[in-house]
Amino acid sequence: MKYKWLRSAMLTLVAGTALTACSTGETEKNSAEEDKVSIVTSFYPMYEFASQVAGDRADITMMVGGGDDPHHYEPSAKDVATVNEADLFVYSSPEMEFWTESLFETVENDDLKIVSAAEGINQPVHSEEEHDHAEEEVETGAITIKGAAEHYHSGDMVELTAGMEGNTSLDHWHWYTRSNEEAEWENIPDEFDSELSYLVLDENFEIKAELYGEDHEVLTESEPVTITVDNHEGEEAHDHEAEVTETSGDVTIAGLAGHYHTGDTVTIVAETEIEISEWQWSTRENEEAKWSVASDQTTEQFSEEAGTEGFELQGVGLDSEGNEVVNTGTIEIMVENHENEDPHSWLDPVLVQEQVNEIRDALIEIDPEGEEIYTENAANFNDRLKALDQEFQEAFEGAEDRTFVVQHQAFGYIAERYDLEQIAVGGLSTEVEPSPSRIAEIGKLVEEYNVPVIYYQQGSDSSIAQTIASETGTETAVLHDLESLSEELQSENLGYIEAMEQNIESLKLSIK
Repeated sequence: MKYKWLRSAMLTLVAGTALTACSTGETEKNSAEEDKVSIVTSFYPMYEFASQVAGDRADITMMVGGGDDPHHYEPSAKDVATVNEADLFVYSSPEMEFWTESLFETVENDDLKIVSAAEGINQPVHSEEEHDHAEEEVETGAITIKGAAEHYHSGDMVELTAGMEGNTSLDHWHWYTRSNEEAEWENIPDEFDSELSYLVLDENFEIKAELYGEDHEVLTESEPVTITVDNHEGEEAHDHEAEVTETSGDVTIAGLAGHYHTGDTVTIVAETEIEISEWQWSTRENEEAKWSVASDQTTEQFSEEAGTEGFELQGVGLDSEGNEVVNTGTIEIMVENHENEDPHSWLDPVLVQEQVNEIRDALIEIDPEGEEIYTENAANFNDRLKALDQEFQEAFEGAEDRTFVVQHQAFGYIAERYDLEQIAVGGLSTEVEPSPSRIAEIGKLVEEYNVPVIYYQQGSDSSIAQTIASETGTETAVLHDLESLSEELQSENLGYIEAMEQNIESLKLSIK
């Protein structure tokens, strides 16, 4: 019995020691994880650059995944919660990630360090005259809101314009709604202009506008405007109802791009299961202008070259008797020429070195103990970027044909850095077959510049590319704009450097 007791005691002691060791090991592991810097990045290039600098000293997440548009991304509540717990947020620039402004208003993290890695790199230095307004004292006054109707119906759009007398320099606005005067004001996301379009639901509500200064301080706000919803339930129809044609069924819009450039062909297709005899398309410059019917556009496909300004488009499907049976609603066509604000600076290996240094300095500021590691990591990655720059230079040195044709003008930084000429075909939607007239225009371009290849961004549907190639006698090839990383590169554990090296090989098909 004594032997059994001694054996049991020894086993208990060993088990206890093992448990203590496991517990200690687990505690040390958790402590190490807690000691890591928490970094949230906006989209792929920022994730790559931050990862290269931080190494194993940080936990790094990326908000905008593959398939999402980093220009027009909308952060989720989970994204906001993640940023609220982070030490560092890294994004490219306000010109690229428009949505970061509203994100920063929502985040409640006083200790968060924010780095705009490319800000100041994206654009040429503005003249002092262009920046004079930053030093002016803005005299605030009363905001007036125009455009409110006496009442609305459910489904109507409220079209309002805010203004302040004497204000000529500031145009940064925010709009808010609330259900009644006892409710809290709620921000309307992604509305920063003086003009607002807002969908009316079933209940009355209030709207107000605020004008912000250069340092994002509230200068003044409007009085609330009451939006009255009157659907005339139980009443006889008013005269104005006779002027409104009822629509039925659903319509889907295909081919709409996030934005276009001047000279791009806007190609929109309305898809519906309802039998349509003829389509009628109308355009207008803005909500205050009158609609103008495009008499030559009578099919489900609308096609028009983009000018210097955006416009609004609306398609109406008619039956055999000329009655409206379906309506696309107002479609906003955005024209952004990136004049002095091309956001794709991460495609220039020389400028990326500056962005890497910005991230390095921010990490040293929030984690001084890691300075030696961050400095070494940044230097190593910058050495690879210098070698990449050298590869570009050697690849195109002495080339006589220095023009390349792309679907979308995202490669201006490469063209400028290495003395190349980028020509954007534009309007080659990956969803809509190009019209014969559009193919003819591209054919002329191919002939004029002796174009052997038309480039498409990685991730685009290749079926339309093949149509263009067969009709114009060209080949197609992929260029990585690196707004996301292709699945092929990810599966092979390759990244930014390798994708850019693939761009060199693709460009060699044209640059000879």
